[in-house]
Amino acid sequence: MITGCQPLVRPRLTELQALDLEAVFKTLADQHRLKMLNMLVQADGQAICVCEFQEALGLKQTTTSYHLRQLADAGILDRERRGTYAYYRLREGALDQIAELLRTPVATAAA
Repeated sequence: MITGCQPLVRPRLTELQALDLEAVFKTLADQHRLKMLNMLVQADGQAICVCEFQEALGLKQTTTSYHLRQLADAGILDRERRGTYAYYRLREGALDQIAELLRTPVATAAA
């Protein structure tokens, strides 16, 4: 450390929070998953059938299911079975939790 250098800020994330956030970002670092997430945000809390993702994104069923499973495993989506089809929706509060980890705290006056 350079002497006389006062750090402007320090990380607020714990090691566990950073690892969790890293896993989420790795999951989101795919164009198909980002498009799926975008569709779910637009659905305003409604569940979307796996077949709708297939059609909208032009993906095979196995590829679509793989990407949706990745999002669900990262804690971003909830899955429910209706007959032979799976439906997905954003997990309540998932995006808020991600945003909270990134949010900048209100600056406090230095003593």
